Amino acid sequence: QLQLVESGGGLVQPGGSLRLSCTASGFDFEHYAIAWFRQPPGKEREAVSCISGSGITTNYADSVKGRFTISKDDAKMSVYLQMHILSTEDTGVYYCAARPLGRRGCGLTDVMNYWGKGTLVTVSS
Repeated sequence: QLQLVESGGGLVQPGGSLRLSCTASGFDFEHYAIAWFRQPPGKEREAVSCISGSGITTNYADSVKGRFTISKDDAKMSVYLQMHILSTEDTGVYYCAARPLGRRGCGLTDVMNYWGKGTLVTVSS
């Protein structure tokens, strides 16, 4: 059974850093594109970043470019989101999601088939 489990969320001060992890199981990890989404309080969910199954293609929302880095470790079946220079606007529940046929590319408007339950990131002083 395909599963995605997020971890690494927590409370961090503005300007700080945090690394989120998404650990996958139950599918051919290298042939799926993985994306991170977030849902700020009272707002709609938005795509943050994605990575192709090959790891070659990555994309970022304009709001996080230069601050966030997505990466993957196939041996651990994990995708990471390293976040720097966090602000209160980065607060929200962060989800990872997967879609098949994603080895070669990914996009922030892709329709994702599988979702994790999310991890809460709170940026506050």
